Amino acid sequence: MNQTVKSYFDAFNAGDVDGMLACLSDDVAHHVNEGQIRTGKDKFAAFCAHMSRCYKENLTDIVVFEAQGGTRAAAEFVVNGTYLETDGGLPDAHGQTYRLPAGSFFDLKDGKFTRVTTFYNLADWTKQVSNG
Repeated sequence: MNQTVKSYFDAFNAGDVDGMLACLSDDVAHHVNEGQIRTGKDKFAAFCAHMSRCYKENLTDIVVFEAQGGTRAAAEFVVNGTYLETDGGLPDAHGQTYRLPAGSFFDLKDGKFTRVTTFYNLADWTKQVSNG
């Protein structure tokens, strides 16, 4: 597994935002599911702070795919989460749990991510937390 990808997911699962930030280029383009592209580590850190306030998540069943030359990678995984605090425009939070397949795509340069793109099925997540 690509060391940057491994370090990133290890940091995510440890709740270590600084560890995640260490894997990013200064001008990283963060493409979030159902949102605008955020550019730069500061915006990525702000996104992580928001996510940590609203969600507690752990990733399992991580499978990493790498392109020849080490400039791109992708990962498929399962998000195991708890919805902690209502996130604007989404259903009310009251500790619902969810299990959601997801994926991330990465561009790498000099061992750092220049792009992080994450996808999951928002309708599936909404159904799970609405019925929980």
